[in-house]
Amino acid sequence: MRSRSPGNPAKDYAGDRRRKKGVDPSQNRDFRVEPSGTAPPEERAALIGVGMDARADDAELPVFDELAELARTAGARVVLRFYQRKANPESSAYLGKGKLEALAEQLKETGATLIIADDDLTPAQVRNLEKVTCVRVIDRSELIIDIFAKQARTEQAKLQVELAQLQYMAPRLRRMWTHLSRITGAGGIGSRGPGEKQLEVDRRIVKRKIEDLRAKLEIIEARKEREVKGRRDAFKVALVGYTNAGKSTMMHALTGADVYIADRLFATLDTRTRKFELEDGTGVLLSDTVGFIDKLPHHLVASFNATLAEVTGADLLLHIVDASDDAAVAKIGCVRDVLGKIGAASIPELVLLNKCDRVNDVARLEALRSSLGEHLVVSALTGHGLDGLRARVRGAAAEFEDVIDLDMPAGDGALVAALERMAAVREREYRDDRVLIKASIPRVHRHRFEAWIVSPKPIRRRRPKPLP
Repeated sequence: MRSRSPGNPAKDYAGDRRRKKGVDPSQNRDFRVEPSGTAPPEERAALIGVGMDARADDAELPVFDELAELARTAGARVVLRFYQRKANPESSAYLGKGKLEALAEQLKETGATLIIADDDLTPAQVRNLEKVTCVRVIDRSELIIDIFAKQARTEQAKLQVELAQLQYMAPRLRRMWTHLSRITGAGGIGSRGPGEKQLEVDRRIVKRKIEDLRAKLEIIEARKEREVKGRRDAFKVALVGYTNAGKSTMMHALTGADVYIADRLFATLDTRTRKFELEDGTGVLLSDTVGFIDKLPHHLVASFNATLAEVTGADLLLHIVDASDDAAVAKIGCVRDVLGKIGAASIPELVLLNKCDRVNDVARLEALRSSLGEHLVVSALTGHGLDGLRARVRGAAAEFEDVIDLDMPAGDGALVAALERMAAVREREYRDDRVLIKASIPRVHRHRFEAWIVSPKPIRRRRPKPLP
């Protein structure tokens, strides 16, 4: 074994590598040296849009209110709102030439570091906007997907968001990558590639990744479908509505479930299902779902199929609406449009005008009520109207039940217990070794107890005497 002389110690290559990575080699565990000031700088966002919205005449441009809230949720501060009244955006740079120059000047004055467009942009529009303004540009879909990525917690949500990101990114690779040189074998013999562009390699990688994610999500969707089918014996209610309408607060008010509640967009991405006990003992399953939004990227709708399965499999939809929102009617239309896209338009719906405690304009609330069909005015925060809601849900559940009389052996405790689990027992009477029970039972369970159902006796009618 070769000895090391004290004057010429062996170089500690492994230690050097650990030091470069911020690891203290004297410790057995990794010790990352955190650089000071790691918090990313705050984004200063400029909102831009094109259209003929009448609200654009207001100096404060309320047409951008929702986009501004999305930007705030993503962690940006809005410093500029810029709107062009025009029927259609310019195909080359989204804004007209004059407006584009005016935007560039205002960006310098406000110090904006990010441009957010209120519509989906083509790669050419993004490229030309960035060329003129020298500021990074994203569109509405990219912003929403970024928020979803930040809010995702479960494996399913993370996979769904990653799939949506890749599907959004795939047609935009040309503007995202600059390494478009051909692989010509610069490394010498044995390193020559097929001569294809690096862009095509990236596209193939993205395509393969999308296929892998879809395969994983198909497994999750199959499991989710089995879960939903396993609940077919119960009456299922799903909370749907525009994002930040108060669905999670309603879930907590009705079931007491410990769910995350926040006054911001897309606070809930994962579906939660809890048992909702009614006063007569009837139990229904209540599911809280992801909120909808105007111009929701179709990639997200497609990738969240497993989550939305709770909606399509429900027996009743509770459509939560923020009654204090001036744009409540338009948002109701947006939600119903998404419900139609996922195949849930035919499911019975009860509109709940939530946050009635925040309504200041009573006349506007009455106008909203007159434009709706079946609805209730409630407040999940104060509990106003929730008793009426429970009664409506109980009435809807009763339509899926039959009231039956059963004659069962009193000694068969397992049989009686099974009935009590599946039905609401109204009356019970013991006679010797028998028990007579009147119960409300879901129709899907009726066949399990058909042998003990007491059939009503037929009414015998006398045959009329022939006329003389």
